[in-house]
Amino acid sequence: MDSPASPARRRVLTASLAAFGAAAVPGFAAAAAASATRIVLLGTAGGPTPKALRAAPASAVVVGDAVYVVDCGNGVARQLALAGLRLGSLRGVFVTHHHSDHNADYGNLLLLAWAADLRTPVDAWGPPPLKRMTRQFLRMNEVDIRTRIADEGRPDPATLIRAHDLRAHDLRAGGEVMRDERVRVRAAVVEHPPLRPAFAYRFDTADRSVVFSGDTRPSEALIELARGADVLVHEVMYLPALEKLIASEPQAARLRQHLLDSHTSAEQVGRVATAAGVKTLVLNHFVPGGDPALTDEVWRAAVAPHFGGELVIGRDLMTL
Repeated sequence: MDSPASPARRRVLTASLAAFGAAAVPGFAAAAAASATRIVLLGTAGGPTPKALRAAPASAVVVGDAVYVVDCGNGVARQLALAGLRLGSLRGVFVTHHHSDHNADYGNLLLLAWAADLRTPVDAWGPPPLKRMTRQFLRMNEVDIRTRIADEGRPDPATLIRAHDLRAHDLRAGGEVMRDERVRVRAAVVEHPPLRPAFAYRFDTADRSVVFSGDTRPSEALIELARGADVLVHEVMYLPALEKLIASEPQAARLRQHLLDSHTSAEQVGRVATAAGVKTLVLNHFVPGGDPALTDEVWRAAVAPHFGGELVIGRDLMTL
């Protein structure tokens, strides 16, 4: 679907953010204002097990010819290809937390981009130990890397991939993570026990602002990070379906408690978006994500009474 913003509002936002960027970073307005920002939902399921109906969690923010990926669930590189996004356009990777449905293909995305047409540096951010994970992944694939450097003339990927550990104490109030000529990215610490830290990310470009919640229970820090944003992409859990979801789990009681303690219900999602004053709420990271009985209408009916703005039921490869 197209951007929810009206042409008039988009022009006003573009002008104001371009002015902000021009003052802060030379060339921001010229580079970013010339390119509309797109949001691509690469995978919208929640949980580590593969599902037939939805791919694993991953999203992309596309500004001109640059791609910034948020989370790297299983199959993210193929989802980028299906979305028509060139792997060599990758400029940044942002991991919200270290559950496997969010980082399983972090290293694979970088390796496959390098094996395709990546020739420019990529910066990656996430909770510790992202830097150590990156080094270990490259070491694990040393045979393939060394062979392709010698046989195909490729650059050493270690010279292209720059990983950064984000520290919770620096970002509790929504601190800046990075800024380039296209986008400014801020992060806030959200609550997803027992994993700490876990982050939400906000992307501000010349024409849009979009926030990704990551996995979290209702979070005041997230509300502040998302304040007034054009788009909030937020995880969602449908409580009436939980018992069916966990019925086959040997530790059902523990899993139920984890889901209730560390995720956000459909009603709560609507209230969070309302409190933040966002214009459009996009549901993502569906739990359950593999039940065909949970149609768009079911999700909409659960959230809409609690949010008066535009509500989008996310699906794989949706572009906003």
